[in-house]
Amino acid sequence: MSSSLPLQVLEKIKTARPKLAKARVLVGFDGFVDTILHVVAQRESVKKYTRLEKMGDFAAKIGAAAGLSANFEFVTQMVKLGGNGPIMANALGSFGSPITYIGNLGSPNLHPVFADFAKHATVHSIAEPGYTDAIEFEDGKLMCGKHESLKDVNWASLIKHLPEKKLIEIFKHSSLIAIVNWTMLTQMTGIWQKIASRIAPQLTGEKRWLFFDLADPAKRSREDLAAALKQITKFEKQFRVILGLNLQESRQVGEVLGFAPPEETYGTVTQHAARIRVALKIDTVVIHPTQFASAADSHGSTHVVGPFTAKPKLTTGAGDHFNAGFCIGRLLGLDLAESLQIGVATSGFYVRNAKSPKLDDLLKFLRVL
Repeated sequence: MSSSLPLQVLEKIKTARPKLAKARVLVGFDGFVDTILHVVAQRESVKKYTRLEKMGDFAAKIGAAAGLSANFEFVTQMVKLGGNGPIMANALGSFGSPITYIGNLGSPNLHPVFADFAKHATVHSIAEPGYTDAIEFEDGKLMCGKHESLKDVNWASLIKHLPEKKLIEIFKHSSLIAIVNWTMLTQMTGIWQKIASRIAPQLTGEKRWLFFDLADPAKRSREDLAAALKQITKFEKQFRVILGLNLQESRQVGEVLGFAPPEETYGTVTQHAARIRVALKIDTVVIHPTQFASAADSHGSTHVVGPFTAKPKLTTGAGDHFNAGFCIGRLLGLDLAESLQIGVATSGFYVRNAKSPKLDDLLKFLRVL
């Protein structure tokens, strides 16, 4: 892509605030409390230690302890709001869009980690949150989840806390709906079906954007994933559907659709996005490996190289920030490459600064790319 793309995008979004302020966004339906952890390689003093930097080294230590035992020390870096939905919603809200969030953020009271988020978004919590220990390395992370409360994220609980008429009104007034974390929310397909049968027929006017993030479907069966993909296809009738995938998720989806897994190259990943889009008959498919992102829509396919950093401050939530940035581009009517540029810039800022960029932050970041 042209090196002038960041500046091109910068010029187009300088005056985006009024449009973003009118673009209401609905996000759901998960919620986690994330504890970000580092593994101690060598403890030098009470306050000083050396971090275990590579995931492979951690794996080797675990492997060496097989048949014996091992002790690992974890140091908490932060405790923060988590879940694909809250992280993506928080990022979208930072750009100035009014956010409505529905998910399991605490019941009967919000968990304190979501208190600040609730000051800037309209929040409807339907269950207790899940918990994730995110063990981060320079080259990846291990997400260790406790998911007992996720069983309460279902249609019955949803309409108990938020009557169907109110839910329809929220959908009607939303320019973008993002539905994430199908993998962990085992009753999500049922929620999708109710949205398709009870809510979507009530929506009129211009098609709204509908974003899906499956969130690592490896632990779900091929049959479940195939059924989910069929349901996503059905939504295209009443929405403009975006399916967001990381590289591994794109391979898992491709396997179900009968496609060979792509290598991590610009051309093969971009071609893979186009094939998935055609197979599912949806508006847009976007795939974001670590160092670039590719997408395909009805106008074609392309890729954009990201501002990769080998020393990220925080990686948990990087994909959700990419998704938020890409969706902002779609909301603003930008083309595929421009939307990808906002996506990689949003993610790039986040992993360097461990916080979501505001619009001014994004403008400054684009200027130096």
